[in-house]
Amino acid sequence: MTTLYRNGWIVTCDDAGTELPSGWILEDDGFVAGVGDGPEPEADDRVDLAGALVTPGLVNTHHHLYQTLTRARAQEADLFAWLRELYPVWAGVDAEAEYAAARTGLAELALSGCTTVFDHHYVFPRGRPGLVEAEVQAARELGVRIVASRGSMDLGVSAGGLPPDELVEDVDAVLADTERLAAELHEPGPGARVQIAVAPCSPFSVTRQLMSDSAELARRLGLVLHTHLAETREEEAYCLELYGCTPVEYFAEVGWLADDVWCAHCVHLSDSDVASFASTDMGVAHCPTSNLRLGAGIAPVRALRDAGVRVGLGVDGSASNERGDLLLEVKQALLVARCLGGPAAMTARDALRLGTRGGASVLRRADIGTIEPGKCADFAVWRTDGLELGGADDPVAGLVLSAPHRVDRLVVGGEDVVQGGALLHADEAEIAREHRMQARRFAGA
Repeated sequence: MTTLYRNGWIVTCDDAGTELPSGWILEDDGFVAGVGDGPEPEADDRVDLAGALVTPGLVNTHHHLYQTLTRARAQEADLFAWLRELYPVWAGVDAEAEYAAARTGLAELALSGCTTVFDHHYVFPRGRPGLVEAEVQAARELGVRIVASRGSMDLGVSAGGLPPDELVEDVDAVLADTERLAAELHEPGPGARVQIAVAPCSPFSVTRQLMSDSAELARRLGLVLHTHLAETREEEAYCLELYGCTPVEYFAEVGWLADDVWCAHCVHLSDSDVASFASTDMGVAHCPTSNLRLGAGIAPVRALRDAGVRVGLGVDGSASNERGDLLLEVKQALLVARCLGGPAAMTARDALRLGTRGGASVLRRADIGTIEPGKCADFAVWRTDGLELGGADDPVAGLVLSAPHRVDRLVVGGEDVVQGGALLHADEAEIAREHRMQARRFAGA
């Protein structure tokens, strides 16, 4: 069955930057069959967009869904103090809490125009199975795509690491569980709804062996690799003390400077680090609000993009960015870039591309991120007749500069996920109610 979405301002985010002020999209079996602004093709169904703005679905490249359970903690802490306060609290997570947290985080993201979510889950308390499966279930129910990671920590505080010893795991157990999840859940090829990534937590919570073994496993299974990197200046001092080199030098030693890797944050990079990223085709998940919230600094996104590095956006966890709104991160990326480099450092369209095709390139997903024939029919429809866009004769710039907004319609693989600003496959109030019940278990912990 084909559906024609007509009479919209289509922002394709393709190589040419094509925009169609009165355009149409033809969807067929979950993929885009055509885009244009001329004579409309025949279709089984027709949807009038009434002049709304249409963008590719936003792509989130870094998140920790479980952290919706612990918002607004450690309010004046830097990264390490924040982690030390929260690690013991997160040790209480189980599949029931994870499911409630994931539904909340994914619903927030969907309502902000996000169609694909990467989640970095690395907290696996002993005897608590089913955590990754719980968030995959939540994504399937809501209708969004998910790249779920089997994260890990094996360097506890007694061995010089940061996490408490009760949260570290055995290397062989981590690798075996990662392989199991990949066999059970990972979908290869265009249109995949669920994929698995390999994602040790960070250089200060994972041993050299686990970093190396994880890379070997991922490459054997054809999976992508992810971790945190260069988020704070304290991390560099920590790596110099622990490993005798900078974080990026350490990555080179363990085989992580490669084109199947992307890292979150990358705030504190030297010119040579940026050059290394570019020469190895590394990717970066830029998380501006989280970096501001923790006082970590501002990532050198303009320098990274000028060097040809793949950059996408991430909201990061809801304990270091209390709002899971990816369109807001598009705006934040624009603002912090201008804070560093002046008003010409980034345009509204540059920022939108980071949140769409930039994220797709970081996740190595050639099937999403733009509105073009052959790509997944993933797109967000934004009303332009509200108060906040009144007077904006450029609706694209208006959307970005006046963000955040609730998406009016969200389409994933040709299927509606949000319609009229409301979730179609779940009740927002019920999600919030169940989430509050689970979050109370962590209150005061």
